[in-house]
Amino acid sequence: MKNLNSEQWESLCDGCGRCCMCKFEDCDSGEMLYTDIACALFDEQACRCRDYAQRQHKVADCLDIRHLADDQFRWLPASCSYRLLHEGKALPQWHPLMGGDLQAVHREGVSVRGKVFASSEGMDEAEVVSHIITPC
Repeated sequence: MKNLNSEQWESLCDGCGRCCMCKFEDCDSGEMLYTDIACALFDEQACRCRDYAQRQHKVADCLDIRHLADDQFRWLPASCSYRLLHEGKALPQWHPLMGGDLQAVHREGVSVRGKVFASSEGMDEAEVVSHIITPC
């Protein structure tokens, strides 16, 4: 994956939006706990960042997936294309690169479209924690 150009790298994103949901790591188990609270820059309908180019300047804990250390890929959802390829697994059939259908991720129920409770903008950590849902 490290040899991909920017266009190839970006095409790996399936548009699920799960990486833009607020998450916490359980200190005891190491399990990733997802919430139904999205990043303040997240556009739920498009399942994309509203300001992708400037996201890391505007959101302090936004990760640049291209620069994750090997042990950080577990922070991504199990269905994430970047994580799957990092783990040597195949892309799912609904992935846009497999079938050419950009809406399949939504029809399959993998995306967060229609599942976001609120934006994290103006919320404190305790309020976000109260929105933990089952892990992705």
